[in-house]
Amino acid sequence: MKTLNYLLFSACLLFFSGCGTEDPSNPGTDNTQTEIAIPTTGYTSPESYDGMTLVWEDDFDGNSLDPANWSHESGTGQNGWGNNELQYYRSQNTSFQDGHLIITAKEESFNGSDYTSSRIISMGKQQFRYGRIDFRAVMPRGQGLWPALWMLGSNFETEGWPACGEIDIMEMIGGSGRENTVHGTVHWSNDGSYAQFGGEKSLSNGTLADQFHVFSIEWDATKIRWFIDNEVYHEIDITPAQLDEFRRSFFFIMNVAVGGNWPGSPNANTTFPQHMIVDYVRVFQAQ
Repeated sequence: MKTLNYLLFSACLLFFSGCGTEDPSNPGTDNTQTEIAIPTTGYTSPESYDGMTLVWEDDFDGNSLDPANWSHESGTGQNGWGNNELQYYRSQNTSFQDGHLIITAKEESFNGSDYTSSRIISMGKQQFRYGRIDFRAVMPRGQGLWPALWMLGSNFETEGWPACGEIDIMEMIGGSGRENTVHGTVHWSNDGSYAQFGGEKSLSNGTLADQFHVFSIEWDATKIRWFIDNEVYHEIDITPAQLDEFRRSFFFIMNVAVGGNWPGSPNANTTFPQHMIVDYVRVFQAQ
């Protein structure tokens, strides 16, 4: 995730250190949440694309994460996951309702943090190199909320960040005037120096919290393109040798951060709980 602070990360190559990994099939994990209002409108992506085959999907139709696909990360990471984030990640903030995965950010005291949320990863379970990736989701709202659907290079544990590469499929920064804009970004090591390249797209009406949108990338050996509701808004040429991170496999991360360097902290106008609702993730690859 995200527009990461390189100075903080240079002291913390083990981006996941200071946290634990939880088994989503653990029967001791309480994922019970109060039912929420799920929007019934919004964009739905095609179930097929010309010249491509659906190779993997998760529609979140059960009442728990599929342990073949996902694990939870828990804790506060190093320096608030390198971004001075304020939340404590725990599996109890993940729930399921009517075929949707819900990550709930709460204002509550837990293990020294004033907020809790969830961070879900497919590291070591589902990883992909190239293709079209679609996430259908609704964002939370409010100053200080920072939802993200993103990817890290599968060699993260050996190479560290940013050398492993990072692809941010979707980020939104909560707060007045910012919740209508999706951000798509890549981060990498450019001959040993941190580099990033991002683009954004703002809705003409409403916010990303009002209804479902589909956040996508198309990724091959030459380029990555970002879409919202199948409208392209950003592209990068990844053929230069310095961007070879993006010609390797990546795994998924879904999370809702609270506070941090980019969004700033919640304020008196921020209401909790807040929810990111994910309908599905699909991966298509060339035939």
